[in-house]
Amino acid sequence: MSDDATPEPTDEPGYLAAVTDLLGALAYGELRAFSQLAKDAELAPTLRHKSAVALLAAHELKNYTVLTERLRSLGVEPEAAMEPFVPAVDAFHERTSANDWLEGLVKAYVGEGIAQDFYREIARYVDDDTRDLVVSVLEDTGQADFAVTVVREAITADARVAGRLALWGRRLVGEAITQAQRVGVERDALASILVGAPGRAGADLAELGRMFARLTDEHSRRMERLGLSA
Repeated sequence: MSDDATPEPTDEPGYLAAVTDLLGALAYGELRAFSQLAKDAELAPTLRHKSAVALLAAHELKNYTVLTERLRSLGVEPEAAMEPFVPAVDAFHERTSANDWLEGLVKAYVGEGIAQDFYREIARYVDDDTRDLVVSVLEDTGQADFAVTVVREAITADARVAGRLALWGRRLVGEAITQAQRVGVERDALASILVGAPGRAGADLAELGRMFARLTDEHSRRMERLGLSA
């Protein structure tokens, strides 16, 4: 998409609303991820694991701060931007409450990973500054390697763990894609990023289908990295 096809957020009220939705959804997702990881740190079996998960939680909080600062720079109150996405994100976390430390870790890597992939897909259709911000916030800073190492160590210690976590991962993918669809459909402004608006190109139905296929494929790759069948 050419640079002149996408306005700056402040140039067009409709586009500002769309970017506000994108950043608000991301910000609340990061806030909930921080809260969840902080709880997971308490369940971690060793001090090494507790420290590692606490650092991951701190990274989520840093991302939340970056996103809320950008919203304020656009003249938007972060809480107002996040509020529309509270029901969908909270429902996902309520339906996917982990039973133990390992399930929580798989959820952080697999479940959150699908949501992050969804936002990366949306970011393909926004202005360069917003896209760069989204990509930087969603950058992996070691979370994947930590989850893969811990889960594979657990499977090596007890092979029965693999079957249980594989079932959990399959449940997560369904819930996460449902959440992504709900977030993308319920807000017209956010949906307009994907499907386009007057003066702004978007994705056609075929591309939307390919997008959700990519989400599923990436989920399969994550499960494979963990040593689990998708």
